[in-house]
Amino acid sequence: MLAFLLLLVLLPLSACRSDKPSKPDVVGDAGQGRQLLARFQCGSCHAIPGVEGAAGTAGPPLTDIGSRSYLAGHLPNDPDMMVRWIVNPRALVPGTTMPAMGVSADDARHMAAYLYTLK
Repeated sequence: MLAFLLLLVLLPLSACRSDKPSKPDVVGDAGQGRQLLARFQCGSCHAIPGVEGAAGTAGPPLTDIGSRSYLAGHLPNDPDMMVRWIVNPRALVPGTTMPAMGVSADDARHMAAYLYTLK
């Protein structure tokens, strides 16, 4: 009987996890995304590991963007939101200094795939 009661108490606790859930996979090619980050000159404003010449300081470094909880300080960091942010940041945060660079949603998915490798 004691074993049964212990099982009832401990079983629900085994389903709880204290570690953060990982970001869902982004449908995109991370290698192509790295090239697109260079082509769109995102490194003019951001430091981006693995992207040649990406050592900008006007925007935040993207060193660990894949493990952050938020984009732009308050947007949930999930793949759909990151794609929307890359395509048209001012639609999400009016007044942001990040400009829309003419990135298509397809290209933004590849860029997000690379950015989520940075943890």
